[in-house]
Amino acid sequence: MSRSVSGRLRVGIIDYRAGNLHSLAKALERAGAEVTTTLSWEEALALDALVLPGVGAFGQASALLPEDRSELRDALRMGMPCLGICLGMQLFFEGSAESEGEGIGLIPGRIERLQTKVVPQMGWNSVAVGEDPVFRGTEPLLAYYANSFVCHPDDEDVVIASSEHEGQRFAAAVRRANAWGFQFHPEKSSQAGLRLLANWVTESTAIAESADIAGKGSE
Repeated sequence: MSRSVSGRLRVGIIDYRAGNLHSLAKALERAGAEVTTTLSWEEALALDALVLPGVGAFGQASALLPEDRSELRDALRMGMPCLGICLGMQLFFEGSAESEGEGIGLIPGRIERLQTKVVPQMGWNSVAVGEDPVFRGTEPLLAYYANSFVCHPDDEDVVIASSEHEGQRFAAAVRRANAWGFQFHPEKSSQAGLRLLANWVTESTAIAESADIAGKGSE
């Protein structure tokens, strides 16, 4: 994988054909990334990092995943940087109660409906963050949510942040390898959310540079 001539992180945002991705692309560009919005998984996987955005429904997005998920799943397991936002985070999992369709299967577990009186959760909510470097400088983190479903990983160790809605605590963020998932929308979460995206670009750039150096060393 060769880096951009500009030296910037090359990020591929997958377009589910379900919403405007302009604000997310602009936020990542402000953080220093070179952004390509694409319908092609082949094109996206040839870049440095991947973004699964938070627009659409699980079944619709699942139908647009590669028919054979193994290449995508293996790329993430092997350390390709990835950011999953809301629905994108849910696609890391095996399946969802929202609709039929298989996720990527990167993280064992299921997506279930919020067990609260008010569904969907719409608006601002506080996030209790862990020590992952992606949260550096974001505390206190108040994030914007728009979700009816939440993730239930089989292994709680993948949860790196949590929030609570009407007494139900749920995973606000997860990480496996270099794939980060956020149930909230950082691109809509004011300065703390933009800092989080900038941190993700910084972390992913370092990962991509390390992989590039390792690749050159093996030539």
